[in-house]
Amino acid sequence: MDLLFKLGIIILVGIVGGRVANYFKLPNVSGYIVAGLIIGPSFVNLVNLADIESFNIINEMALAAIAFSIGNEFLIKDMKKVGKDVLLITIAEVIGAFTVVFLMMYFLLNQTIEFSLMIASMSAATAPAGIVMVIRELKANGPLTKTILPIVALDDAVGIMVFGVCLSLAKMLSGVAEYSIIRIIMNPLLEIMGSILLGFVIGVVMAYVVKKAKHNEELLIMTIGFILLSTGAANYFNVSPLLTCMMVGATLVNLKQNAHRVFNAINEFTPPVNLLFFTVAGASLNIKVLFTVGILGIGYIIARATGKYIGATLGAKAVGAEEKIVKYLGMSLLTQGGISIGLSMVVRKELPHLSDGIITVILFSVLVYEIIGPILAKIAITKAGEVDGMSRKKSKRQITA
Repeated sequence: MDLLFKLGIIILVGIVGGRVANYFKLPNVSGYIVAGLIIGPSFVNLVNLADIESFNIINEMALAAIAFSIGNEFLIKDMKKVGKDVLLITIAEVIGAFTVVFLMMYFLLNQTIEFSLMIASMSAATAPAGIVMVIRELKANGPLTKTILPIVALDDAVGIMVFGVCLSLAKMLSGVAEYSIIRIIMNPLLEIMGSILLGFVIGVVMAYVVKKAKHNEELLIMTIGFILLSTGAANYFNVSPLLTCMMVGATLVNLKQNAHRVFNAINEFTPPVNLLFFTVAGASLNIKVLFTVGILGIGYIIARATGKYIGATLGAKAVGAEEKIVKYLGMSLLTQGGISIGLSMVVRKELPHLSDGIITVILFSVLVYEIIGPILAKIAITKAGEVDGMSRKKSKRQITA
């Protein structure tokens, strides 16, 4: 069957999934994922594994655009007010997830220390795509929303560093390689710093070039071009495309006046790309892992959710955050997706003797968290009273003007 024909079906099925999700008062993204699961290899097999591989560029574009948009939240004057608090909450949340998962795996489920270290290190990262989609759908704005976005960005960076350190430790413990303490720390640090530097350079160039845009259509074309350029450059230099694109967005928002025009332009472009991304992501999930994962996968699901909730709650309390942030932040940070799957592929390459168990658990957790994560985020934002906050913010601006 023609690939374009299948793309058309994916879009239409995704729309139906979103409508059904709305009927049950669930976020659109959950509907997209379930719709993709139905037409994927697990059920109808209309979209097979070869097709999913062919659509990989769509996934990269969607993640890059989402990461770029998150960069909009790193305005320096705002980060000066909450930056320290956000960093401390992020560290607390990452430590919470890592600690609880490690204790569960090593002490309760009797896994090896190498396995426990690796699976715990992969629990920290939060998939930003689902959360961003929910926030956009709800037009949410407020203290909780403004806390969620930078934390999602930061915990990916911190998570990558923790993973790099644990990978080096696991290789030493397994006898696969000998590493010095300096190299254990420097490898992940260099990747993060390289991503930040590359994103900053591209962001500076972009801030200058987009000033030359004659109209919104040209502005959108330039923005897409720079996002793709950033992703390709990150892949070439072997650094993180997500962190690079976040830094491009962060640099732009701090250097360019009226940068919201750029972000508004990209928001007009991304809806069909996001729909394709989540529907294809649903198709790539294998329902069979439900029958093979056993107590290990269930233990991981419970431990990760518990660790993230406890860590985020204690971190928010420690910095004196608002009550609704303390109460609802933890349940907003549970989505897990592309980054964790990508890290599991690194494990397959570097520690193949651990990879089967880790990949099975991670795929199971993605299947669960990508469906329930956005639902819990929607509940949290709704209970925090931040639904339609963007509209209220615009109304206040108009009244002030």
